[in-house]
Amino acid sequence: MTKKVILFFLFFSMVSFGIHRFYVGMFQLKFVPQKQEIQITTRVFIDDLTEAINKQYKTKTFIGEKNETSRDEELVIKYFNKNFKITIDDKSQEYIFLSKEVKENSLICYFKIKNLKKVNSLQVENTMLLSEFPDQQNIIQFENSGQKSSLLLSGETIKGMLK
Repeated sequence: MTKKVILFFLFFSMVSFGIHRFYVGMFQLKFVPQKQEIQITTRVFIDDLTEAINKQYKTKTFIGEKNETSRDEELVIKYFNKNFKITIDDKSQEYIFLSKEVKENSLICYFKIKNLKKVNSLQVENTMLLSEFPDQQNIIQFENSGQKSSLLLSGETIKGMLK
């Protein structure tokens, strides 16, 4: 009985202190026909994003901190552009950065793709954080004319099609 209690407390302590980590990003895309645009909301953990950007660009950033600079924001946008690609109806798309906000330990970024009359198919290639965290999983949700679809992308599958 005593061994079970000790093991329980040991397991609880390990989980409580963050020894077991989860690497998940959320990417929500919504086609809004009235505005002829896709609205994109992304959510990733700030510490993971900071580590990936610092290593990839060999720099020190302060994303989400009070001493964050405009250069830090530029590196976030550059990292997204390199690692999160969208193709609509077989045409590569550029998205526009709108803003970002910090909620708890996550960075939420808002983007949009303009001048879209309709969306028949949407392909996402997402390598966000995979270079630093091989266990990273990126959940993609897409809403188009009331229809919802989703993908789970990871190191094994970095690209998928949504309709």
